[in-house]
This record gives sequence, structure tokens and C-alpha cells, in this order.
Amino acid sequence: MSKAIAGLVLAGGLSRRMGGGEKGLQPLGGRPMIARVIDRIAPQVDLLAINANSDPAPYGHFGLPVLPDTVGGHAGPLAGVLTGLEWAATLPGVTHLVTAATDTPFLPLDLVERFALLAGPERIVVARSGGNLHPVFGLWPTVLRGDLAQWLAAGDTLKVRAWVDRHDHVACDFEADADGAPDPFFNANTPGQLAEAERYLAGAAA
Repeated sequence: MSKAIAGLVLAGGLSRRMGGGEKGLQPLGGRPMIARVIDRIAPQVDLLAINANSDPAPYGHFGLPVLPDTVGGHAGPLAGVLTGLEWAATLPGVTHLVTAATDTPFLPLDLVERFALLAGPERIVVARSGGNLHPVFGLWPTVLRGDLAQWLAAGDTLKVRAWVDRHDHVACDFEADADGAPDPFFNANTPGQLAEAERYLAGAAA
């Protein structure tokens, strides 16, 4: 656990590929998928919040702050990152924010610890597995929030990688915990992928 790093679960998307609705609230192994994400990320940070742009009531029973995007127009993950950075900057002693996606129920249990080893005052750390970057899993210095706000206001591109590439950044490599385990950043973004996650959970419990 790091008191200098706050956490944010990104659940603010439109879930088009899942068919709409709240992707993180889809059941997985008898529980909302976001509950599994919270279980894995919450012990790694001192403070955790959820970024969601719909009715906050369904998220209320998780006992966490629910933060809607501070910029309008469903501007994608970077809007969630900015929202989290602005929140984290109000927290005493917090210098960084770590973000995790709501549809990644197998995220690493040492994510924040590994990120922190590579952190710098203005350095962004992003996750990588199997040679693929997962930029919504990042460690973001709060001092960059003003720059990100200006970037989003300019509206040239909403791609996370484009903004990250403007700054000092480094990738942090992760691999599956065991043979047969899914990629730690496997995301259940479609009904088929959600079914695949169900099959893995059933096999792991057998």
C-alpha cells in the first residue's frame, strides 16, 4: 500500500462493444465484474475512487467516491485520468494516481508496487504484457493535470498514447502468474470475452 498513490477504477465508458449498459456491473462468477477489480486494486492503494458517468447509485454500495468526468462529451479514458488527477491532487500527501479498467478482473496484485519502482516526479508509467502496452493501466503524476486539461481542451486527439508520448514515460512489464492463467490485463470488453472470463474462473475453482 502506498499513501502517496491514489487509485481510480475507470468505468466511465459507453460499453458499446458489450451492448451498452454498465460494463463493470455485468456479473462475473456471481459478482459484478468491477467488484473483482476493486478487490484486487484496493489493497494496493490508500484511497480509491470510481470514475463513472452514469447514475452513481449502482456503484454506491462499494463504499467509494464516484467521480463523473470533469470534462463533457465522453472524451474517453484520458477524461477519466484527468478527473482522477484533479481528485488526487486534493488528497494530502498524494503525488500520483494509478488507474485500472473496470473490465480487467485479473489485474496484477503487485501492480502499484511495480509501478512505484519506476516512478518519477513527472514520469508516467504504463503497463505492458506480451509486448502490448495497456495505457489505461498507468501511474500518473498529479503535476501533469494542467497539461492534460489543456490537451483535452485542444481536442486534437483523445488517444492516450499520443498524450503519454509527450512526456517522460516508461513501460512496466507483467506476465501471467501461472501456466494457463489469462494475461493479467485480459479485458472482458464483449459478451464473448465475458464468457471466456467465466470459463477461466470456473476452471480455476475446479
